[in-house]
Amino acid sequence: MNLDEAPEPRCTICPAALHPDEIGRYACHRCTERVDRQLLELAGPRGLYAKLGTRLAPGSGGGGPAVSGSRNAPVPVRLDVLNLMTAGGPVLGPLETWVRDWEAQGRAELDEAGTLQQRVNHAVSTLRFNLEWAVTAHPAFDEFGREVSLIHRQASVHVAGERPPRAVPVTCPCGAVLRVTLDTPGARCYGCQTQYGHAEVLRLPVAERRAAAA
Repeated sequence: MNLDEAPEPRCTICPAALHPDEIGRYACHRCTERVDRQLLELAGPRGLYAKLGTRLAPGSGGGGPAVSGSRNAPVPVRLDVLNLMTAGGPVLGPLETWVRDWEAQGRAELDEAGTLQQRVNHAVSTLRFNLEWAVTAHPAFDEFGREVSLIHRQASVHVAGERPPRAVPVTCPCGAVLRVTLDTPGARCYGCQTQYGHAEVLRLPVAERRAAAA
């Protein structure tokens, strides 16, 4: 092999070798189309975000029936689903963060007016409209694509009634215990405020049983 030979261009997401008509892109056509489809499936009156509203009642979806026999009245909504639907939750929050990022580059416009559903719709339409620009010009397109896939999976799991991924306790070097899943996009340590990315937080050592129970 010639040491001066340039490495074969590859998709930053899959990472398959790019075809001649894909050279100059950060992702292959197949991965780009998947990101576009996942964005499309999140928005609209029949999209995954709207369907989350049908899973708010205790006992709906994969949360199982409300626990009986307690002296206290059950929580009237499933908090895990409600968290997904909040303005700063794992769906709308990251979507608008990317819109804000692209807005800084003159390629989008953030709109925080209207209902949460309208904001999701706007964010999705804005990101889809600028997708071809991003795949050829934004060096963090792989991070964007993986985050969209994570958002889509989190919503799909609750809409389909699947069990959410099991949380595993890991230990930050400062001693704080964080609970993460394989789908965790990242986490901020509450002890030392260190921000971990997806790969970084999964590399933290598993917490000892005594520390995890604390």
